[in-house]
Amino acid sequence: MPIETDPPRELDPAGFAAWVGPSLTAMTRLARRLAPHADPEDVVQDALARAWAKRSQFDPDRGTPTTWLLAIVADQARASRRSRLRRLRVVDDHTELPDEPAPDVSVDIDLERAILQLADRQQLAVHLHYFVGLTVDETAAVMSCSAGTVKSTLFDARGRLRALLGDTDD
Repeated sequence: MPIETDPPRELDPAGFAAWVGPSLTAMTRLARRLAPHADPEDVVQDALARAWAKRSQFDPDRGTPTTWLLAIVADQARASRRSRLRRLRVVDDHTELPDEPAPDVSVDIDLERAILQLADRQQLAVHLHYFVGLTVDETAAVMSCSAGTVKSTLFDARGRLRALLGDTDD
């Protein structure tokens, strides 16, 4: 049986590392998209620690290891954003803030700002499908919904993005 489908609860740490290896690039890409102010490696590391602790909950009948791991990354990215917001609330005018990483000048800032204005579910669908490159079915598995819901969510998100970016061509 290929390692991709071996139940992770039966794996030792080295086996677990090999099992998650094919998913690391997608996990890092999603962490970068969903938690831009966090270190993506930290988000992925937290997700891997959580996946190791909950490895007995993986069910290959419900999806692939990659979709299961990406769902954990999405949760950890949300936790990272919440944690950052809590830290920002306690900062006053006399507190020095840590340096933020310089923005990537190659990023289309208008699109990034528009994506941030989407509902959370739409943002997640857009990030998973367009930026991580998951299929509609894989995106549905990560989001725990049907493929039809993903298609509808992406359709609505594209319409909202067109409106936000001022595209009046139909």
